[in-house]
Amino acid sequence: MKVNVNEQYNFEVELAEKAIKVNGEELQIDSKDLSASQKHILYQNKSYNVELVERDDEGKTMVVKVNGRLYQVGIEDQYDDLLKKLGMDSSSANKVLEIKAPMPGLVLNIIVEEGQEVNKGDSLLVLEAMKMENIIKSPTGGLVKKILVLRGDKVEKNEILLQFA
Repeated sequence: MKVNVNEQYNFEVELAEKAIKVNGEELQIDSKDLSASQKHILYQNKSYNVELVERDDEGKTMVVKVNGRLYQVGIEDQYDDLLKKLGMDSSSANKVLEIKAPMPGLVLNIIVEEGQEVNKGDSLLVLEAMKMENIIKSPTGGLVKKILVLRGDKVEKNEILLQFA
């Protein structure tokens, strides 16, 4: 399987019953479970406290704390590789092409511009509904193709607010 750490370091990892190989080299590791989410590991005469902080099985990602430092870890297996080659990977399957108004309201502010690259969770616009300001966030990463509303527009539920490329 392929393991990516902090979107910076890539490793090829093989797990066997009593052995771990990283990039073809077998590692000599001594580990002890401290709890369901914590381990103590000895590797090359160094001590590591490892804790699983967050786990997303669907996205095959996790956040791991090693000696107090957080690491973002992504995992791809042979099935992910096959799906990618067939063009059926989860990144294309979950691609959102448009953002619709979740409720009727008034567009107070548009935070993004056409052509702007956004990440999942980025704020897109502010919609006032029932005297409350609601920040509409991006459910996916992508490029804002077209903004279909203006500041001050009244919108209905399910009206398309913007489109992604």
